[in-house]
Amino acid sequence: MNIHYLGTGAAEGIPALFCNCEYCRGVRLRGGKDVRSRAQVIVDKELSIDFSPDAFSHGARAGVELSAVKYLLVTHSHCDHFYAHDFVLRGYKYAKHMTSPSLTILGNGEVMEVFLESVRREMRPDVADTISLKRLTEFEPVTFGDWTAHPLKARHSSQEPFVYLIEGKGKRILHLTDTGLLPDEDYDYLKHLGGRAYDLVTLDCTFLYDDKPHSARHMGVKENAEVLTRLAEAGLVGGHTKAVITHFSHNSTPDEEKLARAESELSAIAAYDGMELEI
Repeated sequence: MNIHYLGTGAAEGIPALFCNCEYCRGVRLRGGKDVRSRAQVIVDKELSIDFSPDAFSHGARAGVELSAVKYLLVTHSHCDHFYAHDFVLRGYKYAKHMTSPSLTILGNGEVMEVFLESVRREMRPDVADTISLKRLTEFEPVTFGDWTAHPLKARHSSQEPFVYLIEGKGKRILHLTDTGLLPDEDYDYLKHLGGRAYDLVTLDCTFLYDDKPHSARHMGVKENAEVLTRLAEAGLVGGHTKAVITHFSHNSTPDEEKLARAESELSAIAAYDGMELEI
């Protein structure tokens, strides 16, 4: 199974959209892997986790065919994770010979509202007919195509934000971005569900090693370590599990030295824009 990390930055991106701090100025000058767009991951070319304002550049720069995406699983409605305006362009004269003529968008009630608000002025009826919306409820699994998604509670500042356990094609993926430490209900649900250890765990690492007081709606290396320990104690992380850290903020200055240190401490991979994994 192919996992393609298209965007690995926090809401402001790196270099941050309007920032002129020393780190952002340096990234603008040197470019390369330090440049990080907003969050999007595509699984096996057909399932997208989130859809950021940078989806256009993801398709153009990473060679990703976005029309092949059949399913969009949205964590929450913040615009860096769900930029719904672009879907008015998914058809008509703007999109010809699409690989998948239909798209299913799955998320919480607020995601559904944001979609409808965003497209109501420009959406053509013939394009709207190709897009279906599926509202999800926490701890109620939903099956679509070859996939089953289990919506779990996230600790974030959106209405009913989700993180997900995704099962399909013989693989199990735990996707934990835009959340602080998981609530106990999540661990209870995952332990009750059981099954073999996950093939991939993706972790929000917005704060990296930033020790200044910060909100509980994101994580850093310290919190990542706690999550991985609790999952291992439950038998849900094993020797074959790949751990990936992502969603870095410019405020945490995620330079090469810090990322290498985090990789070593967590036995994880620090994602960068365009990174692909096979699991």
